Order: sequence, then structure tokens, then C-alpha cells
Amino acid sequence: MQSFIPDTILPTTVVGSYPSQPKRTLRSLFDPYHGAVEEAVSLQKKAGITIISDGQVRGDIIGAFASKLPGIRGGDVIGRVMPPDQAITIKDTAYAVRQHPYVKAIITGPSTLAYGLHLGTPLYRNRNELVPDIASSLVVEAQGLAKTGAVMLQIDEPILSTGAADMDVAKKAISTIAKAVSIPVCLHACGNIAHIIDDLLAMPIQILDFEGSVNAENLASLSGKDLKDRYIGYGIVDSSSPVLDSADDVKRRLWKGIDILGAERILPDPDCGLRMHTPESAYAKLTRLTGVVSEVRQEIGNL
Repeated sequence: MQSFIPDTILPTTVVGSYPSQPKRTLRSLFDPYHGAVEEAVSLQKKAGITIISDGQVRGDIIGAFASKLPGIRGGDVIGRVMPPDQAITIKDTAYAVRQHPYVKAIITGPSTLAYGLHLGTPLYRNRNELVPDIASSLVVEAQGLAKTGAVMLQIDEPILSTGAADMDVAKKAISTIAKAVSIPVCLHACGNIAHIIDDLLAMPIQILDFEGSVNAENLASLSGKDLKDRYIGYGIVDSSSPVLDSADDVKRRLWKGIDILGAERILPDPDCGLRMHTPESAYAKLTRLTGVVSEVRQEIGNL
């Protein structure tokens, strides 16, 4: 099995979000967030991240997508959910692709969106009926993102670890999106996923991304599992705390992952997004990640 990025062992990445800093410029009169996208992309590159994102600077993971889907108003589902009339994140992802050879495109998962909204219409008796329509509505966006040149499409489904969502419904929804694109699909799940690891490995995905610094049992749950040709986005930097992880802690986590998974399978990243951090804290966490990974690459080369 070769590394996800050929000739790059342990390619680093991000879960997605970066601190949003809208700029006051002439261009900001037309797009107040473009400057924030530029800065997020630039700082990820400067930190040495292999596979960057657009920074997800335009809003939280629910509002950024729900606000663009017909049938949703504010946080309420008021009618049949339909595909968006215009692109949601394609422009920002395309910008990132023009700046860097390796970019992950990101969408919020259908189940997470469904559980983040209030059902205000009798068209949907429950969220299990809503999820498939959201999935179908996101297909056009997913296909547009794939055409930008992104190297993977990440579907964010933090709701899955809570037990609230129906796993069979979630799997079908993810499959609806995954089969519509030709690039590798990554599933990011927050929290403790050890109790649902078999469900997640049954998903039609090529990459499973999870937090490993706060929830060490997530990594342990993969021991002995048949991962086939899947890659693992392995969180080794704590994104829940402003405190900077020590290099020793990050390195210890990474080596533990290598022992269980093998270096060729791992994409090291933070546990989750960094949107809620200060710009200084977010950048420090990324440079700690890339600094440790660089050291481990050298150590692997000397084995």
C-alpha cells in the first residue's frame, strides 16, 4: 500500500475549519470573506500542511450549507429540500486548488445537517425521511467540488458518534454522495467512535478521519480490523484546548498509530477543526503537527 500522496510518507492534513478573519478591503465590499479564505490557505501552506482546505471560514457547518438549500429557512425545514440554486463552497475550494496542489473539499453530512435543523413542515415526519433528500440535494455540490481538482471529498458527520442518527440511513445517504463523485471520499466523525467502528468501516469511503489525542480508544478500536485499502486521518493534536500539545505527546501518539496502522496508511491531522481558536493558537497547532511529522519521517528513513 502506498501513501495517499505518492512519495510523501505521512502526508499531513486538516479537518477543515480555520479561524475566520473577515478583511476590510475594497474587495470585501463584494465578498467580506474572501480575504479570510486567502489567509487560511496561506497559513496552512506556510505551516507545511500537505493537504489543505479552504478554511471553511463562511460559517458554522450547519448554517454554511443549510442557508443555501431551498426548503430551509434559518434553522427550520419549511418545505421539500432541494439542490442549491448556486454553488456553496466550490468557489473557495477552487481558489485553494489554484494556490496548492493538494486540497480536500468538504461538505457537511446529510445526517448532521438533518439533526441540526428543526422540522417545521409535515412533509417530513422525522429526520430519517429528511436525510435522503439532503443527500440528493448535496450531490450537485459534491460533483462540482470534485471537478475543482481537489484530491478528496470529506463528509463531516459529527452526529454519528452521539447515537442519535440511524446508521443505516446515514450509510445510504453517504453512499448517494460517494457514488456520484470519482475522487476518494473521506468520512470525518467526531468524539468517541469505538462503539460504532464497525458501522463506520462499512461505509462506502476510502478514508476514515477521527480524533486520536482526546479519544485514544478510537485508534485502539482499529487494532485487528481489516481496513482493506482504506487510509486513516488520524488526529494527533488536540483541537479542543487552546493549550499547545507538547512535541513529545504528539510524537508518542503518532508512533502508536504507526505501530497499529502502518505509516503508509496514516494522514496525520488535528482532532477536529480549528475555527474556535485564535489565529495564533491555530497556527501553532499546525506547526507543531508538521514539525513532529517531519521528525518522524526522518526517523522512519533511518530505520
